[in-house]
Amino acid sequence: MEERSAIHYVGIRVVTPFRGMLAVRDQLLAEARAEIKEAGFETVGFGFLRLHVIDMDGPMDLEAGYFTDGPTHTEHARLRSGTMVAGSYATMKYRDHARRANQALQDWARDTGLGLDRRTVPEGDEFACRYEAFWTDPAVEPRKTKWTVELAILLAK
Repeated sequence: MEERSAIHYVGIRVVTPFRGMLAVRDQLLAEARAEIKEAGFETVGFGFLRLHVIDMDGPMDLEAGYFTDGPTHTEHARLRSGTMVAGSYATMKYRDHARRANQALQDWARDTGLGLDRRTVPEGDEFACRYEAFWTDPAVEPRKTKWTVELAILLAK
């Protein structure tokens, strides 16, 4: 468990099927990176995937982008500014096995009596803030199974 300040970012949000979601993530990160470079934004880290609404059997509402040093403003049609809200998060780092890591963190939160800030909506499970931050530079390590990923899920107050 970790207390976090708000984190500013720029990203692109889409709704896409669960199957093929990671290819969409990669496309969005490349598109965001190109737009960020053109706009001249300074970024922090190697990108993130934010999961707004999850439906493993249907569409996923997700956002991919990059953290910034502070608030930004963009005129790009798809690239938008956003904020990972401040608060208490359940967090863990993992390599490979994303589904197992996600399940392990959710089980830990449940077993320790911590509620996740999520609610059930017709589209699936909606999270106030749930994201995976990439800690590995893909230019140095292109194999995604070797990346260190930090999973963070906002806890209920």
